[in-house]
Amino acid sequence: MAQMIDVARSSVQTWQSDQMGHMNVQFYMEHATQGLAALGVHLGLGPRFIDAERARLVARDHHVRFLREQRPGAPFTIRTGVLEVRDYGLRVYEEMWNTVSGEVAATFSADVELLDADSHELKPLPAKAKAAAKALIVDLPQHGAPRGLTLYEPRTAPTLEEAEKMSLVFTWQGEIQPEQCDAQGFLITRHFMGIVSDSIPNLLGQTRGDDRSKNSRVGGAALEYRFHYRRYPRVGDVLTLRSGLKEVGPKTYVWGHWLFDLETGQSIATAEAVAIALDLETRKAIPIPDELRERLESLVVPGLGV
Repeated sequence: MAQMIDVARSSVQTWQSDQMGHMNVQFYMEHATQGLAALGVHLGLGPRFIDAERARLVARDHHVRFLREQRPGAPFTIRTGVLEVRDYGLRVYEEMWNTVSGEVAATFSADVELLDADSHELKPLPAKAKAAAKALIVDLPQHGAPRGLTLYEPRTAPTLEEAEKMSLVFTWQGEIQPEQCDAQGFLITRHFMGIVSDSIPNLLGQTRGDDRSKNSRVGGAALEYRFHYRRYPRVGDVLTLRSGLKEVGPKTYVWGHWLFDLETGQSIATAEAVAIALDLETRKAIPIPDELRERLESLVVPGLGV
């Protein structure tokens, strides 16, 4: 097996932190995407290849684990290896680790495909890229394996009409802005996660009656995410999110999120996430009270999934 290579290095900025005082999940995804771009350079799929061939590596599916909070000022590095080489893509593993302590902060496993930069049509990997990727094969470490989620084959793409019939909660809606997109006008990966993150206060407000702006002691944190990207929307598209509760555990919740194009009703992405309520003073998970658990269990939506 090969050694992982470093593909990104930076630090947590204050403006990347949310009301919980730690780096927001969308910025983990942003740095992982930057690491994927650097991996492309190592595979001969860097900027010159993109300009000449009009094709680039794009994520189709992500599994993410958040192992340690990252607070403002924390220095980190992202390293990567390849889990599997396919004719039309790769399965890639990345992990973010603290540059000083060496502790792993987050892990990312992604199915990536080579897509036409303008149309997003699937293209085969060049032989040289496949050979370079095979030289980077690594085993998935235990801390990067699924824990609270099961990585099953994604379901048939849902529709907005289906979500409405299931009474999923309306949690976010908005128009895709130019600054959220790449040079070709496609929504960048960070903002899929950002949309879900921005929706959570509405989700908690409508399912639990919580308003975190009025509670400085209790917050929340994601432990694990799975995203399946069905289509990358473009600037000007209006998207709408529907969410629901999939499971309730002693301390954790599993939420499901379905993102749609409002105009067509077609599925853009499906996701699920393991989350906890977080005591912002002790930075520890808060058990779910029995009375609240009963209410939440009554809100579980059968058939919700990626």
